[in-house]
Amino acid sequence: MTAQIDIDRVAARIADLRQKLEYHNYLYYVKDSPEISDAEYDRMFRELLELETAHPELASPDSPTQRVGGEPLERFNKVEHHAPMLSLANAFSEDELRAFNKRVSGLLEREEVSYVTELKIDGVAIALTYQNGRFVRGATRGNGVVGEDVTANLKTVKQIPLRLKGGGERIPEIEVRGEVYLPLSTFNALNEERADKGLALFANPRNAAAGAIRQLDPKMTAARPLSFFGYAIGYIENAELKSQKETLESLQEWGFPVNTNFRWHESIDGVIDFCNSWEPKRESLDYEIDGVVVKVDDLEDQRVLGTVSRDPRWAIAYKFPGQVATTRLKEIGINVGRTGSMNPYAILDPVKLGGVTIKLATLHNEDDIRRKDIRVGDMVVVKRAGDVIPQVVGPVLEQRTGKEQAFQYPDKCPSCSQPVTHVEGEAMAYCVNRECPAQIFEGLNHFVSRGAMDIRGLGPSTIFKLLELGFIRNAADLYSLTEEQLAQLPGFKDKSIKNLHSAIQDSKKRPFENVLFALGIRHIGEGVASLLTENFHDIDDLLNAKEEDISGIMGIGPRIAHSIFEYLNDAQNRKLVERLRRAGLKMEREKRAIKSGPLTGKTFIITGKLERMPRSAAEKWIEERGGTVLSSVTKKLDYLVVGEDPGSKVAKARKLGVAEITEKKLFEMAE
Repeated sequence: MTAQIDIDRVAARIADLRQKLEYHNYLYYVKDSPEISDAEYDRMFRELLELETAHPELASPDSPTQRVGGEPLERFNKVEHHAPMLSLANAFSEDELRAFNKRVSGLLEREEVSYVTELKIDGVAIALTYQNGRFVRGATRGNGVVGEDVTANLKTVKQIPLRLKGGGERIPEIEVRGEVYLPLSTFNALNEERADKGLALFANPRNAAAGAIRQLDPKMTAARPLSFFGYAIGYIENAELKSQKETLESLQEWGFPVNTNFRWHESIDGVIDFCNSWEPKRESLDYEIDGVVVKVDDLEDQRVLGTVSRDPRWAIAYKFPGQVATTRLKEIGINVGRTGSMNPYAILDPVKLGGVTIKLATLHNEDDIRRKDIRVGDMVVVKRAGDVIPQVVGPVLEQRTGKEQAFQYPDKCPSCSQPVTHVEGEAMAYCVNRECPAQIFEGLNHFVSRGAMDIRGLGPSTIFKLLELGFIRNAADLYSLTEEQLAQLPGFKDKSIKNLHSAIQDSKKRPFENVLFALGIRHIGEGVASLLTENFHDIDDLLNAKEEDISGIMGIGPRIAHSIFEYLNDAQNRKLVERLRRAGLKMEREKRAIKSGPLTGKTFIITGKLERMPRSAAEKWIEERGGTVLSSVTKKLDYLVVGEDPGSKVAKARKLGVAEITEKKLFEMAE
């Protein structure tokens, strides 16, 4: 009995310490108004750590002691977001903001639209999931649909609450979205420390933050003191919010730091004034911003406006003018891409821009060069787009001497001297030679990249040497490389040979969507590859698909569908795919544990609001009874479950002849 009383006292003391520490964490990191000294905080923290160490049965994942970083991970698991984490279309001028307002007003069929403006933090977008107020999962944006589970790393960010307050603990499940960033003062201090140690400096705060979030060892993340701002809710269960302004205020009540510079505006005029006022003030902040995010305030209006492609119609990012400089355009070069695209680039007299020396810059394509009348020898204005990618804005006409030369786009590939072709409807020209050395080299670089097969240790110089030695000609050849062949690479010793050989073999475990992306099909990014694997079980399904089957997938347009169909129906590409299959690469999507039940063999999509349960719960309910939930309306869909206020899926389903059922009918089917 006495022992039980002692345990109860320890548990009560642990609970008291956790509550106090979280309270003081909130005051210090979110409100910036500490009530106790650092020494007193440290004393309570040590006491809690000692009690939890002595009584591991009382440990809890939401304890403040869990912020110091757990054990290193071997890899990041994939996480599917409740709803896609969308990108934003950009506006660069007052006219473009007014055009955005005109589109919104037209779609809503009224003139009066209110907006909320928020500073666009230059950080890393993340999604935080809480269940009954407890932080259970944190994920990166990834491709917008699927991200990486970085929960252990995000626990080290002290501004992210491990438990919600202010009524947030009563919400069964909520996904909060926001931006992890590195304050400028912290960034500068880290770089000074690295310089003292002779280490390479971080390029910018965003890269440093992104690198910290993706450390396999959480203690490495904890070594870079990251910060956080919440700005949206991706999913909420059993609760309803009316506006973006209310969303931000609720996030503050629940314990999240929210950038307090947000403002509500009754019209687009206030939005424009806000954007103009912050451009000269951006340097006064201790974090980097590259613009202002403009959102329609009313959440019902947001739902009505919907999305186009991966951009919401109800929001836009006003981007501040990038840093600019003037220099001489010495020459225009051509880089041949993996798909044969002829990509022009500017070779410049070196110029300092935003603390970086710029020698090369983007020129986009031939049409862009002609439209801007950019000539070799011109003095040109160079801008860092988004403060990152250098690009040529245009020539300084008043400084022309008459000696400048108009650019002549080559009619032959600079790599293989074969003819160049222009594709109808595209601004880019392409090399038609499948054996072009530059295409092969760039294609292999893409194949081994992180988003594709992720073969560590196989960089451009190693690929170049393997090609030079004649050991490889395409991606399939990588999987037949022997350790004896790798031993012929300069600088490769026993350990590096074994590591590279193992990395190549280990890449066979990469999921089907990564293999599809690695193929380098024109216009196919990670998001489209993921959509394909959601709708086609394996490579044979895809190889046998008609072009209209592919274009019928939500998010894949006719041009992309044609590119996929054309690639997969080429004899040489099919041969490559077959060789990769024989090498052991995954050519089918991961098998999920399928439960047998009354809905076995049937496929469903839910659109609109259901009465009995939230959509995510209903989807899980379907899967528990053997059914399959798809993400896009295609001919393979059996039933579209239509709730209140359904979306655009209804029209597409009717066009394809898909059966529509009510929520009541769904439950009757499962009985």
